[in-house]
Amino acid sequence: MRVAIISDTHLPRGQRRLSESCLEAIRASDLLLHAGDISSRGALEELRRIGPRVHAIHGNVDEPDLQRELASELTLELEGLPLTMLHDAGQARGRLERLRTRYRSSALVIFGHSHLPLHELSQDGFQIFNPGSPTERRRATQCTMGLATISAGQVTLKHVAV
Repeated sequence: MRVAIISDTHLPRGQRRLSESCLEAIRASDLLLHAGDISSRGALEELRRIGPRVHAIHGNVDEPDLQRELASELTLELEGLPLTMLHDAGQARGRLERLRTRYRSSALVIFGHSHLPLHELSQDGFQIFNPGSPTERRRATQCTMGLATISAGQVTLKHVAV
């Protein structure tokens, strides 16, 4: 299973749109995960029209009706891989250990909020992953998204500049 992972799209805002390379990666995927700060219901509907099934959670800047529609956390099992998605994973210091303790039944936690791409792996194989933002890099060097390949309970994750 090929999974596209995005967060912090903050759409619409001015002329900002997802880049063509981001759209191509999403279209080529079996599933799209969005880790919050979509911003509007219209933006979520646009994501749903791209093609693959969408699982999304709300972030701190999403419109109130979107916050009512979407959960703040979501746990899924994909191809035998248990994963959790949340928006704000808290301060960077101790994050890997803190999330490992809180989400013991998950092998992977996907989050957003900081717009900074991050991938960390614990000694026991637990992973945390922030795809960055495909539309607003802030302190990151470039706009990014994540791609995951999941098979038989194993995941390979990577960041892609878009």
